[in-house]
Amino acid sequence: MRSSSLDMRFSLLFIRRLLVLALCAFAGAQQPASTGPTQLVVVRAARLFDPKSAAFIRNPVVTIEGERITAVSSNLPIPSGAQVIDLGDATLLPGLIDCHTHLMSRESGGPHGYQLALLTKSVAFRALEGAADARVTLLAGFTSVRDVESEGSGYADVDLRNAINQGLVEGPRMEVATRGIGMVGAYFPFGIAWDLNEFPTGVQFVSGVDEARRAAREQIGHGADLLKVYADWDFPTLTTDEIRVIVEEAHRNKLKVAAHATLPEGIRNALTAGVDSIEHGHGADRSTMELIKEKNAYWVPTIGYFYYHYETAESPRAQKHMKAAVDRTRENLAIARQLGVKIASGFDPSDAESHGLNAREIIALTKLGLPPAEAIRAATVSAADLMGWQDKVGSIEAGKYADIIAVTGDPVADVTELERVKFVMKGGAVVKNDLAKH
Repeated sequence: MRSSSLDMRFSLLFIRRLLVLALCAFAGAQQPASTGPTQLVVVRAARLFDPKSAAFIRNPVVTIEGERITAVSSNLPIPSGAQVIDLGDATLLPGLIDCHTHLMSRESGGPHGYQLALLTKSVAFRALEGAADARVTLLAGFTSVRDVESEGSGYADVDLRNAINQGLVEGPRMEVATRGIGMVGAYFPFGIAWDLNEFPTGVQFVSGVDEARRAAREQIGHGADLLKVYADWDFPTLTTDEIRVIVEEAHRNKLKVAAHATLPEGIRNALTAGVDSIEHGHGADRSTMELIKEKNAYWVPTIGYFYYHYETAESPRAQKHMKAAVDRTRENLAIARQLGVKIASGFDPSDAESHGLNAREIIALTKLGLPPAEAIRAATVSAADLMGWQDKVGSIEAGKYADIIAVTGDPVADVTELERVKFVMKGGAVVKNDLAKH
C-alpha cells in the first residue's frame, strides 16, 4: 500500500509539473516578441512662451517620446508616423508649479472649522478629498506641486503622492512634507478642553532639540520629500537650535526645509538655522529680505488668497490683518527685485473652493508689482529649482518631462489667461484638451 501511494504521489507531482510547463509555454506564446517602438507625439501651436528667456518662440513644434520631450524648435520637421496634436492659434507654456499647497486640507467656515475637520473626518476620507483636490489642481494646469504639510491627516499625503505616481488617481507630481513640525501649543487645534489628551493635532508638536530631531527622522522615514517647520505663529516659536537639528537631518538626507515664518524674528531664526525657503514672510522688513538674499534662500509669498479676500474678510480685524500683509508684500516685492531675492509661487489653498484656483497667486504677484514674465517664471523655472526638480520640469526642453499647457491668448499681455488653461499634458499624456478641433 505504501509503495502504491508513493507511486501515485510521484505521478501527480509529475503531471502538475507538466501542466505548469505547458501553461508557461502558452503564456509565453501569447506575449509579442517585442513591444515595438514608443509612439512619437508632436505638439504644435502658434507660439510658445519660454520662461527662462522670457521670449516667445513662433510656430513651435515639440516632439515627445514616452514621458519625455525629445526636441523643441520653431518649425521643426514632423517625424514620419508621429501623432500630431495641433493646438492652432494657442500659446504653449511649461506645466505650472505651485510651491505651497495643502491638498489634504478642506477647512470649513467659522471659528472652529479646523477643529471640526480634525474631529469629524477620517484620514481615509481626507485622502479622498485630497485626490479630488489633486485632480482639479492638475486640470487647472499645475502639473507639479510642493505640498507643505498634511494638516492633521498624518502621512496620507505620502499615500496620495504614491497613488498618483502609480496612476491610481489623477493629479500633479507631488513633493510632500507630511505632518509639519511645530512648537507645543503653537498651532491648531486651539481652544480644546485640556483633558482631551488624544485630540488630533494639525502638526507634530515638539519641545527641545531631541524631540525635534526625532520628529525629523520619523517623517523622513515615513517618506517625506521635504520638511516643514513653524518658526513663528503670533510670536516666535521653535528656537534656532530646534530648527537647526531639523535642518541637519533633512540636509543629511538631501532634503530641503520650508519654514512658515511671518515675523522678522521668526524669519531670522529660520534662516540662521539654515532653512531653504521662507513661506509667507508677510511681516518681513528690508533687513530680513536682505538676509533671505544673503542665505540664498527662496521666498514663497503666498499672498494670492489675501489679495482676493481681504475686502470680504469675516471680521474687521481679519480684514486689517490681510490688508496689511498685502501692502507689506507689495513693498517687499520691490525690495526683493532690487536685491535679487529668489521668488517661487505658492497659493496656499486650504478650502474646497480654493483648490484649482492656484493661478490667482501668479496674478496677485503681478498686481503687487512683479512683471508678468517674472511671475510666470516664479511658477515654472524658479519653482522647479526650489523643488530640486530643475532637470525634470519647469520649462519645455529636450530631456524634461512633457508637462505642457496651453492658453488661447498671450499670458504676458494678460496674465489672467492662466486662469483659463485649455490644454494640459502631463508626462506625455493629455489630461485636458478644450482646443481639440471638432
